[in-house]
Amino acid sequence: MTVLQDALPVAPWMDPRLKRLPGILPLDPADWLVVDEAYAGQMAERVRLLETKRAAVLQALPEAADAVGELVDTVEARLPALGFARDGGAWLCPDGRRVEGEEGLARLGHLLQEDLCVMQPGPDGIPRLTAAVLCFPASWTLAEKLGRGLPGIHKPVPGYAGGLEARVQRLFEAIRPEQPLWRMNYLDYIDPTLHQPRLESEKRPHRDGPEQAGGGYIRCERQCLVRLPRTRAVVFSIHTYVVPRASLSAEEEAAFPART
Repeated sequence: MTVLQDALPVAPWMDPRLKRLPGILPLDPADWLVVDEAYAGQMAERVRLLETKRAAVLQALPEAADAVGELVDTVEARLPALGFARDGGAWLCPDGRRVEGEEGLARLGHLLQEDLCVMQPGPDGIPRLTAAVLCFPASWTLAEKLGRGLPGIHKPVPGYAGGLEARVQRLFEAIRPEQPLWRMNYLDYIDPTLHQPRLESEKRPHRDGPEQAGGGYIRCERQCLVRLPRTRAVVFSIHTYVVPRASLSAEEEAAFPART
């Protein structure tokens, strides 16, 4: 199922603040969650995945239960401002669906375009992934990452070990509930499919050569880091945008670097 946005909200490779890793910027708390023009299409795919591949897209360790409960309460308090309406114990969604009967991260997976990953400190103090609803992975697999700390999660990322690893650790420690953060990545994909899980040993398909420039798709993730005030867990949310590469302006195309 191909679901595309009309345009990217920002071309991150054009913004020097976002280009330099980790490219973190302050986020207005009111702008954390987004309902965009692809909501209906993305939600249809999320519902399909939660019904047919639930174990692959929804997992949680027992110690995440309290943090997940706080996350649900936090998200639901924001839904009316995004176009959702309460109907008894159910939510009426912007695309006309009625969501009821689901609990925890499964409920949020039926409501939001965002994937949600819960990070909590391990015994060594390093944040580790304890729960997630991850319908739209971009070349990683939830089962392989669950329970890992930040270094293990980013193991395949070139250049992560060392200075970047230390910066990301300090960043997680410094996040305050009243000041969430965000960044946006960008990758060149030949396949617009939203659900693209891969093990660390698997390589993502790439275009055959420079003669294909201008074809394919640009996949961007608006990634937000939000500290929950009571449990102190950090929520890593991912809003996925996919647009045809041909939709870029001439200036954006000329500036787009090769990303592997």
